[in-house]
Amino acid sequence: MPPSTNAPTPRPEASAPLVPETRYAEANGLTIAYETFGAPDDPPMLMIMGLGTQMIAWSDELCRSLADLGYYVIRYDNRDVGLSTHLDGVRVPGIADLVLRRKRPPYSLTDMAADAAGLLDALGIDSAHVVGASLGGFIAQTVAVEHPKRVRSLSLFMTSTGSRLVGRPKPSLLRRLARGGSSRGRAGAIEAAVETFTAIGSPGFPLDEEHLRDLAGRSYDRAHDVRGYQRQLAVSITQPNRSKLLRNVRVPTVVIHGLADPLVGADGGRAVARAIPGAKFVAIPGMGHDLPRALWPRFVEEISAVATEADSTRRRESADR
Repeated sequence: MPPSTNAPTPRPEASAPLVPETRYAEANGLTIAYETFGAPDDPPMLMIMGLGTQMIAWSDELCRSLADLGYYVIRYDNRDVGLSTHLDGVRVPGIADLVLRRKRPPYSLTDMAADAAGLLDALGIDSAHVVGASLGGFIAQTVAVEHPKRVRSLSLFMTSTGSRLVGRPKPSLLRRLARGGSSRGRAGAIEAAVETFTAIGSPGFPLDEEHLRDLAGRSYDRAHDVRGYQRQLAVSITQPNRSKLLRNVRVPTVVIHGLADPLVGADGGRAVARAIPGAKFVAIPGMGHDLPRALWPRFVEEISAVATEADSTRRRESADR
């Protein structure tokens, strides 16, 4: 598909430097680690990663591809992962207490959405295209609901509405979720990542084990935190049903979901797309709960298309004022 004539002008030079510099911002009472790709005067794009997963899981190549299309790409570590603040010493209730809502998690999606909005504040950005995967998709939806003026467009991967009736994991994966975040040292963490993505990854696409092992090793070296994973899992388990609130979202949205996703069922993505007025649902056969390298060009195309639509509308509305 040829790029829209309204799309940002590609900037081959925007992807320099080759190694992004990790910077830090004070946001919502925390220190948030982030990295950027592209030119700061281009339309901003905020990338939010999922459960227990650091920002480097948004690959450099994928981020540069978006920057080369003319976006200022910002990826960051959520609280409790990577180089952002870890809430050490904060206890997590048991899984049963969380599932039955007898106890509350240490923090909520509202708090994590406020982290994202606070990072935009720290960077002097009024609004951004927001891209979220898995738990990052839950956070992105919450930003759109609770901070609507901060969101230009939404691109949501392997996500759901928070309703317990849709997007449910296969029962065989529940125990794996509960024990996630290996404490078996660096080698054990790498093997655990391979085991996990063998179980939840895309059966229709090759598992890039070399890339996965490299990513798991680099993530361990940056900051390995089993308790941080558990605190984020508590947020995911206790998230509210956003179905009704999503009807108020009024930005161009694309929802991308693998039809072979065993962790967040595809009916969850369909429910999000039904709830958000005008949202586009992209179903991908053979895709599981990961971001296969073979699909990166498709992801870039879909993200850019919805962002271009939003920026075109933004320019028209500005011209009419």
